[in-house]
Amino acid sequence: MRKDLRILVVEADAAKAKNIIDALLEAGWTDLHAISQVSGLEQSIEEHAPDIVLIDMANPDRDTLEHVGAVSNTKSRAVAMFVDQTDPHLTQAALAAGVSAYVVDGLQMNRIKSVIETAIARFQMMRQMRSELDAAKQALEDRKTIDRAKGILMRRRGLSEDEAYKLLRKAAMDQGRKVIHVAQALVTASDLLG
Repeated sequence: MRKDLRILVVEADAAKAKNIIDALLEAGWTDLHAISQVSGLEQSIEEHAPDIVLIDMANPDRDTLEHVGAVSNTKSRAVAMFVDQTDPHLTQAALAAGVSAYVVDGLQMNRIKSVIETAIARFQMMRQMRSELDAAKQALEDRKTIDRAKGILMRRRGLSEDEAYKLLRKAAMDQGRKVIHVAQALVTASDLLG
């Protein structure tokens, strides 16, 4: 586990925040910051750029989870939330908000290291899955564009599908561009010319 992680702690109780910071220091992390209100989360994230945010609260509400979701999804960082009690709806809302670890029964200092490790591992796994999904969606869109460009060439030049693709590929090689970029230009030109 990296010891150079920047950790932001959100804890309303000053004494409890000190205990959390002490536990993190004891576990070997030193780049630590604490705030007392979730409302200051966005500004603190911009100021400190933490790798993980630890939020400890007795009873989360939907407003808090929406705020956490806006910050965690747009800034792409692991979030671990410790709550004293919850219900299935709040658990689902927390996971939908991008919380990487949602621990019921509060923050116990002897588990803090394993929770951080779990939150970061889950966050990285989810980020990898999102990246792969985005790549697959882009590949599908590119395939559609290339197929459309081939269709234009087939109609206008009377080519077979294979010949149309070879023409696109040759044009891309001649121009030092990718096939998708040539296909996009052809589709755009065709749309402009009607």
